Amino acid sequence: MKHRIIVLGAGYTGAVAAGRLARRLHREDVTITLVNTEPDFIERVRLHQLAAGQDLRPRPFSEMFAGTGVELKLAKVTAVDVDRRAVTVTDANGARELAYDSLVYALGSGWNTQGVPGTAEHAHDITGRPGAMRLRERLAGLGAGAPVVVVGGGLTGLEAATEIAEARPDLDVALAARGALGDWLSPKGRGHVRRVCARLGITVHENTAVTGVEADHVTTADGRPVPAAVTVWTTGFAVHPIAKATTLEVDGTGRIVVDGTMRSVSHPDVYAIGDAALAMGPGDKPLRMSCASGTPTAWQAADSIAARLTGGKLPDMPLRYFNQCISLGRRDGLIQYVTADDRSVRAALIGRFAALYKELVCKGAAWGVANPLLGMPTRGRRLAQAAASPAVHESV
Repeated sequence: MKHRIIVLGAGYTGAVAAGRLARRLHREDVTITLVNTEPDFIERVRLHQLAAGQDLRPRPFSEMFAGTGVELKLAKVTAVDVDRRAVTVTDANGARELAYDSLVYALGSGWNTQGVPGTAEHAHDITGRPGAMRLRERLAGLGAGAPVVVVGGGLTGLEAATEIAEARPDLDVALAARGALGDWLSPKGRGHVRRVCARLGITVHENTAVTGVEADHVTTADGRPVPAAVTVWTTGFAVHPIAKATTLEVDGTGRIVVDGTMRSVSHPDVYAIGDAALAMGPGDKPLRMSCASGTPTAWQAADSIAARLTGGKLPDMPLRYFNQCISLGRRDGLIQYVTADDRSVRAALIGRFAALYKELVCKGAAWGVANPLLGMPTRGRRLAQAAASPAVHESV
């Protein structure tokens, strides 16, 4: 009987893990099922471009996984029973259960309204393709001079504000940041972000907490209204709620607690990767939700599963950071170099070369999904005899 592996979610991490597993393991010994709601791979790091009116290259999974043995199941995950090793999914034919022997949980994260009144009703998000398309349509319908407020001064907020301002110079774009603009960046990085915002005509509201969102304005903590025909909410991410509804050990936000191999500390048949995992990096600090840390966790999980099933050596790849890549429109950018635990250092690359660097990173990330072993030659290994039988899988 083949060992059944189910991967939930086909973002960067889930898609990479599925493809890497398919190349690490022999097809006669395993089945790999990738569950996702959409038939195409969505480049999440480019959704601000999509919202600003640009078209992204289609990347159908049917082409990306052709010949790999990965089976794509278009469905929505509605429940996970980690004690029975079963996943409930719903598609056009209704609900059904899928049994697994090993589960890779990569459902990731979505919009986090932070509980601010009016956000869910009036603001827009760009954490997924549907939200980005709704924002795209709304922005296209705005006339010259219409005010747009981007709430959140982190990476997503900076990219969204600068992309919209560059694509639509006729709009009145503002950015509301809870702290100082780019306060986590180096002096060189902060200075460059300020110059770009000034060049693009972006009004920056620093040290400004937004406490309410209405159809035509946002309200700040001091009671001041800021006009907003469109509000874009980018104040962080919330993990998918399904894990918290299971018996998996999770933290207060619902992230699955894992060991260094991305294996659940409470359920050894479950691996969590990307934004769904509470994985520790250098200095025993949790990795932040990002593509930069997500893809290495996918490599770690896939290689760990393959090693345990085939009797190989467990991977010992350090999970660390190198830089933060920020696009500031299509012709400008910032590459902020950081320590292994993600603290900014003095060095930073700015301007056109930084924009080209970020573009290469984005293209490389998408290429890595379709080429999960980074071009390295490999042959699928056969499963160890004990691992081949689901009945004794817990002992693997």
